[in-house]
Amino acid sequence: MDYRIEHDTMGEVKVPADRYWGAQTERSYENFKIGSSKMPLEIIHAFGVLKKAAALANKRLGMIDEERADLIARVCGEVISGELDEHFPLVVYQTGSGTQSNMNVNEVVANRGNEIAGKNLLHPNDHVNKSQSSNDTFPTAMHIAALVSVEDKLLPALAELRDTLLGLENAYMDMVKTGRTHLQDATPLTLGQEISGWRSMLDHCMVMIDNSLNGLRELALGGTAVGTGLNAHKDFGPVSAEEISKITGKDFVTAGNKFHSLTSKDALVFAHGGLKALAADLMKIANDVRWLASGPRCGIGEINIPENEPGSSIMPGKVNPTQCEALTMVCVQVMGNDATIGMAASQGNFQLNVFMPVIADNFLESVNLLADGMQSFNKNCVCGITPNRGKIRENMEKSLMLVTALNPHIGYENAAKIAKLAHQENITLKQAASKLGLVSEEDFDQFVNPEKMV
Repeated sequence: MDYRIEHDTMGEVKVPADRYWGAQTERSYENFKIGSSKMPLEIIHAFGVLKKAAALANKRLGMIDEERADLIARVCGEVISGELDEHFPLVVYQTGSGTQSNMNVNEVVANRGNEIAGKNLLHPNDHVNKSQSSNDTFPTAMHIAALVSVEDKLLPALAELRDTLLGLENAYMDMVKTGRTHLQDATPLTLGQEISGWRSMLDHCMVMIDNSLNGLRELALGGTAVGTGLNAHKDFGPVSAEEISKITGKDFVTAGNKFHSLTSKDALVFAHGGLKALAADLMKIANDVRWLASGPRCGIGEINIPENEPGSSIMPGKVNPTQCEALTMVCVQVMGNDATIGMAASQGNFQLNVFMPVIADNFLESVNLLADGMQSFNKNCVCGITPNRGKIRENMEKSLMLVTALNPHIGYENAAKIAKLAHQENITLKQAASKLGLVSEEDFDQFVNPEKMV
């Protein structure tokens, strides 16, 4: 492999000749061989956004000349588009401030810019990192990446699944079936009503997640090392936030208290709480679907789900609810990520939190898993749900809890006697009521009407 010599304040370092990164990136690459998780590309692209915004803000404020600012902005466009993704090799488990990834971006932008310019015009610290510190850039990148990924990837996937459920809800609003509480038979409802509960969960999650994004709109940029804004123009924070808003098309503002924004990760904890709430609801929905589809002969079997692939290597003809299983695994991973994020966010010391890369990685993993999981579940399972009308009718007619409709007419205790006799002798409720002399068959038919109980 061909190498070139790069240098930093600690001396010279050999760097692969075909890579734009410099000495500090190479030191991190060699010193942190920990795991296989690379710094998420969403963070790298967010760095492209903030470095471009910083250059434009510095130009507006007279802190950097136009030629350098425009060159930085041009290269950052390549970072944002993903053209330079292969030049960001660092792992998540590095310095907890993300300094090495910040320098990775600075070095790549400087070296690529100098290549374009044909001369050494950009220095990674003096120009690309001007008015910045890793301590305010990494929190800013986290907020940009988190908000953009939630708004552009997760919420659209959530809306698609919600719309599919709404269609099923409307289609089967009049199909009466037995309800279940405590995994035991309960009074009737319609299949559409049951599905409306799932749909409403997603409606509520959409609102909660959207509301949780407000804290992510506050950016730490402008606080530099400890929150005082040392070495930055006094207006750099608000001006850079304006530029970030223009680049992303999202509403961002400078944080009112930079001492808070550098050391506290509460906005990410709060936003991930919305993702955990969604995971909890998706777990319930997926579990309901696989219970209702259980069988095909010895289970509940009230709904049919698509048969996508063979389910067993030994049992011929077996088909399993694999999409439900995949989604529920996603959900437990998100819940685990939430624990990691909460613990990491609690570890801020003095003016900085140094668990930021692992927070970013877990947050973005949750977004991507939930979005992909919902799209797969929607496309390969929910869109194909159909009712098993015969089984629904059979289960409803067998339900002992239809006796609840007799409570206003004969009282709770007499109704309980009918249910108990029907269960003990394996006869119908009508037969038990007649045998006990508590309700005539004519009155039974009038009082016990499932369609009137929903």
